[in-house]
Amino acid sequence: MDRNKRDLITLILNILIAVCGTIGFVIMMVINSSATGLTADGLANFKFYTVLSNVLCTVVAYAWLVWYIVKGRSSDGGCSKAMGMAKLMTAAAVGVTFMTIAAFLGPIYGHSLLYKGSNLWFHLIVPLIAMAEFLVFDTRVEFGVKHCLLSVIPTIAYGLFYLINLLVNGVGEWPDTNDWYGFVNWGLPVGMCIFAGIILITFGIAAALVAIRKKFKKQ
Repeated sequence: MDRNKRDLITLILNILIAVCGTIGFVIMMVINSSATGLTADGLANFKFYTVLSNVLCTVVAYAWLVWYIVKGRSSDGGCSKAMGMAKLMTAAAVGVTFMTIAAFLGPIYGHSLLYKGSNLWFHLIVPLIAMAEFLVFDTRVEFGVKHCLLSVIPTIAYGLFYLINLLVNGVGEWPDTNDWYGFVNWGLPVGMCIFAGIILITFGIAAALVAIRKKFKKQ
């Protein structure tokens, strides 16, 4: 695939991420979808990793579009390394959302329940587009193991927030629980092991995306 075609696909996919992420955000904020599972009202949704990762992914897509409009079309040096790192971080983060819903929370709560309203956009559509976009992202930006390691920072940060909130405020009882993902249903040690597994999954997704991207680059 030549660079012009790859850049065009990247542009289209970033537009889709921005549009789809915005649609999901508007649905989340305007429509009371608390009956659809793992949602709250308004700004309370920002306690969820899903929302934070998707909003960050959408913001990065908008930032890339601004860069493209201002400089990208006339730039021969490609996108900045920082933007590339942001792309990897957000693709891995929403990838975790996709995998967690598909393989862990979906079987517990029901997939149909978790693909309604804003969840359809945040659990499925945006993650798939974001991961696909990273695969064709500016081939002039190189990624290695250290970048995959750095990609787990958002997940670790969220895990620390989740743990501190549980330790300070307690688990609570449904529906006013601070364990909204049910990680400590089997005790705190098990919950910490689950989140350690999620961190490893984050790294694994980032590493897989980087490896697949290298194959795309050769085409």
